[in-house]
Amino acid sequence: MKIVPESIPFGRFVALDIHKHYVLVGGMNSLKEWVLRPRKVRMSRFPEWVQKNLKSTDVVVLESTSNAWDVYDLVSPLVAKALVANPLKVGQIAGAKVKTDKLDIERLLILLIADIVPEVWVPPDHVRDLRALISHRWRIHKQIAMTKNRLHSFIHRFNLIPPEGPLFSEKNLAWWQEQEFSSMVSLQIEQDLLILEHLTAHKEAIHQELACLSNRDPWSKDMVFLMQIPGLGVVLSMTVLSAIGDISRFENAKKLVGYAGLGAGVHDSGLKHQGKGITKSGRKELRWAMVEAAWGAVRSDTHWKAQFEHLKDRGKHSNAAIVAIARKLLVSIWHMLSKSEPHRYSTEEDLAYKILIWSQRMDEEALRGMTRQQFAKYGLLRLGKGLELTRIVRNGLPRHIAPTNEVLALLPELNLLE
Repeated sequence: MKIVPESIPFGRFVALDIHKHYVLVGGMNSLKEWVLRPRKVRMSRFPEWVQKNLKSTDVVVLESTSNAWDVYDLVSPLVAKALVANPLKVGQIAGAKVKTDKLDIERLLILLIADIVPEVWVPPDHVRDLRALISHRWRIHKQIAMTKNRLHSFIHRFNLIPPEGPLFSEKNLAWWQEQEFSSMVSLQIEQDLLILEHLTAHKEAIHQELACLSNRDPWSKDMVFLMQIPGLGVVLSMTVLSAIGDISRFENAKKLVGYAGLGAGVHDSGLKHQGKGITKSGRKELRWAMVEAAWGAVRSDTHWKAQFEHLKDRGKHSNAAIVAIARKLLVSIWHMLSKSEPHRYSTEEDLAYKILIWSQRMDEEALRGMTRQQFAKYGLLRLGKGLELTRIVRNGLPRHIAPTNEVLALLPELNLLE
């Protein structure tokens, strides 16, 4: 929506520079004249200040920071329009070598008046909450990796031969206790093993919560489509959904690829046209999830393994080839979510097995009264697949799927699904 100053009688353009303990506020009119000189407002007084000073004809801009959403929620109901600016792109546009709070306010206002603020999407509460949970999981994952690295360092330090199998599994805990260390080293190892146990339990609790959320509105509708992608499990699928938020904001697959930072960079100047690596500008958790999914896909799916080998045969390095697979998977995701299309390369048996595994991550409440076999058929029916499927074999073991009439009797509204 283009901002037309003349259409807002006596409207002001207001910028907010958010800090931990205060907000610097400033405002100009359409002629770039100060109507609200830059001033600091303590964060404790800021809610009162906005109620008294902001007007319904104001247009407000603020930069995206850790607490920008709370400020946006406070300001947006009071003004004509509120925008959240991308700080990286603002810096690129401004290109300033001198940085002060007052100059930051002035640059934001000039961009706002010119209607060239590089906006970011304002996610609704449920997307913010899921992103926060995903970030929390990532922090715990990093702490687990650090703890394991510390324990590995003791093995290298004392030239120990570790036992076979997973080093930190329950059956190998006795091996750590059998080693002879000094009292100080023993204390460090004992505490790191306890930290590892607690962090692993916390991570599993997050995985359980993600699994339960995956079968609740608004995530369940899109989740059943993502589960068709080989390499995407519950955690990676929810990471992808949290990053995307609303697929309708991406008008084509290329936009989504760019948002993930998986698009190829290009240097084009004069007669020189040179391709570069991926841009890596975008949501890094989406990029990470898609690369992880790509590795899983080439290991478990014949189609994507063939694609991977074809790319390598053409001279691509393994890492470059896997990025190309990640990009292709993300394009498939855009088509599935935006057009509600099934994945063309997934079989009914593969999909039924993945939905069964998905159901095993949930508790009874999340299954909403269905058995795991019924939930598997429910997922298939939502995709228009598996009407006759009642049995699959995986790893040499038969697994049963509920018959269609049983699920339709339990959920008659499925008859209305197209």
